[in-house]
Amino acid sequence: MTRYLKELLLVLYLFRGHDYYLERLAALGFGFATVLFGAMFVALVIALWMTAYIRQALLRHLFALAMFVSAVFFEVYTRVTDSYLTYSQFVSLVYSGGFIEEAAYQYRDVIISAAAGGLLLLLGIGLKPRRSLPLPGYVPIAAPLLGVLLLSGVLFARAGEGARGLPVMYTPLAYLNLFGYEALYDTVGPREPVSLARQSSSIDHDIVLIIDESVGGNYLDINTPSGVLSGLKTPPPGVDIFNYGYAASVANCSADTNVTLRYGGTRADYMRINNTQPSIWQYARHAGLRTVYIDAQRTGGNLQNLMTKLEKQDIDEFVQFDAARVRDRDMAAAAKLVELLGNDRAELVIVNKVGAHFPVHDKYPDDFMSYRPALPRGQFQDVSDTGSREGFNGQQDDWLLYRNAYQNTLLWNVGEFFRRVLQADLSHAVLIYTSDHGQDLHERGNPGLNTHCGGDPVDEEGLVPLVVIQGSQLHTLDWPGAWAQNKDRSSHYNVFPTLLQLMGYDAAGIVARYGKSLSQPTEDDFTFNYRFNARLGAKPAWKHIDLSNIVTPGPTKAEVAAGR
Repeated sequence: MTRYLKELLLVLYLFRGHDYYLERLAALGFGFATVLFGAMFVALVIALWMTAYIRQALLRHLFALAMFVSAVFFEVYTRVTDSYLTYSQFVSLVYSGGFIEEAAYQYRDVIISAAAGGLLLLLGIGLKPRRSLPLPGYVPIAAPLLGVLLLSGVLFARAGEGARGLPVMYTPLAYLNLFGYEALYDTVGPREPVSLARQSSSIDHDIVLIIDESVGGNYLDINTPSGVLSGLKTPPPGVDIFNYGYAASVANCSADTNVTLRYGGTRADYMRINNTQPSIWQYARHAGLRTVYIDAQRTGGNLQNLMTKLEKQDIDEFVQFDAARVRDRDMAAAAKLVELLGNDRAELVIVNKVGAHFPVHDKYPDDFMSYRPALPRGQFQDVSDTGSREGFNGQQDDWLLYRNAYQNTLLWNVGEFFRRVLQADLSHAVLIYTSDHGQDLHERGNPGLNTHCGGDPVDEEGLVPLVVIQGSQLHTLDWPGAWAQNKDRSSHYNVFPTLLQLMGYDAAGIVARYGKSLSQPTEDDFTFNYRFNARLGAKPAWKHIDLSNIVTPGPTKAEVAAGR
């Protein structure tokens, strides 16, 4: 039996994926495509088999480890998101590499389970072969390399598609191959200086963009009768609030949205604009504004959301809160923002909030636990973006606890945040509030553990709030003029033009390059991009948000009892 142990382990590993293979065959049906798929499958299995017979132990072990890591990576992604790992999603994960430690902690149970299954592959390749193949020694070494190259060629020719149903250990390796190729031949060009003309003189007010994290527009009281108290429904004296209602996000992943909000990419041309045109910081400094970035999510000077050191050079004050607990960082951001609003200097301020990204167990104080029962507390007080899913299996009862904890988090990180900010002197300030993306809180009973970044998203993943706050005596843009037409019909793509218009840049030039601002009829497509990293000739994938299909939270038991 031990004589055939390697072969048995490999067969058992491949058999683990039989549902995956059969699903692909069922989708292909009968035809020439199925023949090509079968030939590719056989070729990759033969290459895998040859890998297990590499005579040099070190090379065999290196190939075994690479295929093991690749296979586990693929399986973890599939199990967590309940979706296939596309090339676009792979690129997004590479760009989010700064979160790898927290992600590993968050999904450690899934990783351990996938790694346990992957041991069949690791040992099947790595164990010393008890026989040799009647082939030259270089052939088994070349086999896995040729397998990855063959799949890479298919993916290149098909714009990243073509790996579904094939042995999974090859797919991330082929994706990595393509990503390396694109990095070497990236020819988007250098970043250009500011060239738009300005029509006004010096600016005497602050311009603030507040980007929340994972706040769904359908969970706030400004848009939903039973939504969480946001502090934005009734403005205090001396403050005007223009609620643009539901808006469409750029994408359903944080980095994609944030980089576009900072560079102004449009639906038709976001890749070129985000890579070659001036940042919002450059436009602000050219307009005479001091620039401030408040990052409540990261510490230690670490950058995120595709911000580079070169971009950071145009930020006059870069603020993080290393000493603050995660729960208190949005309140620290509120205090810093209030300080800036009162310093008598005209500034562009961008606030990147902690918001309501999972884990939401501990992102609010006990006094704000208004929605019960909620997720257990006390385990993730120092975790900003991720957390263990221990005890959370994605069942309906689990999601009920999650939604209650999420609403408690909104009550604190949105409601209390704006209660404090709106106490500041806003007579010389205009604030725009939105979130990077919405949330899939599984109100429909759909499977999965993720709340956003899915490859097959629900409408709510792209649904965000959009609010303009301004001192009543300050006259900037004609907000009421287009508000009625733009409410529930605008998107993130209208934010960058709005910021430029507030800075006094030529309106016609803005529209020609970046599109319409919120003070104009936006005529927005109301779609978000879930294939933002469209590569190799692939096209972005847009999902239209159907407001008639949006799921909103129901009233609490207390509200029902009170007849509300």
